[in-house]
Parts: sequence; C-alpha cells; structure tokens
Amino acid sequence: MSANWILHSLIVGAGGFVGSVLRFGVGGLTFRLFPAAPLPYGTLVVNVVGCFAIGILGGIGDARQLATSEIHLFLFIGLLGGFTTFSAFGYETLALMRAGEPLWAVLNVVFQIVLGLSAVWFGYSVGNQS
Repeated sequence: MSANWILHSLIVGAGGFVGSVLRFGVGGLTFRLFPAAPLPYGTLVVNVVGCFAIGILGGIGDARQLATSEIHLFLFIGLLGGFTTFSAFGYETLALMRAGEPLWAVLNVVFQIVLGLSAVWFGYSVGNQS
C-alpha cells in the first residue's frame, strides 16, 4: 500500500464524512418540512441537489481546468459520493452523451435502474428469509 493511496483514501474519507453528514441534515430537514409526504422527498431532494452540485462543479472544473486529482477525490468521490451516488450516475451518463455515446448512455440508465432495483429486490428476498 503506497503513501499516495493512503493520502487519497483519507481525502475521499474526509469528503465522504462531510457528504454523509450533509445528507443526514438535508434528509432530516426535508422530513420535518413534509412529515406526511407520500414520497421519500428527502432522498429526492438529496439526489436533485447532488446532481445539480456535480453538474456545477464539473462544468466549472472543465471550463477553468481547476480539478486537480485531490479536488476531484474530495468533492466528486468523497463529498458527493457520501451525499448521493446518484449524482455520479447522472454525471457519468452525461459524460457518455457528451462523448458521442448515446447508446451507452441509455444502456447505463437502463442497467443502473433495472439491475439496481433487481438487486434490492433479490437482496431483500434473501435477507427476509428468516
């Protein structure tokens, strides 16, 4: 294990801590504002805010070439990964579209949703066999 890997892991971990605490706060605030909501609005708000944030940060980083590997690790993987991985899904799908790969972008959406929901169903089924 190299010193660089350890440093990068600490950077991601610090960002993940901040993102997870922010997710807890935003989710809790949303629940307090909409206590009888029929949808999980806390998750929706976190996902939309996370997608907007990764879009803004990615756009600024690309336009101004500010994204060092440490900034990318802290903000994109750590903070936003701890806040919501849905933002990474959105950003990576946009990157496929921008790279001229619309079929792969659509397949990414389909695979993420179908396989993700199937995995939740299967995992729940296995876990609920007690």
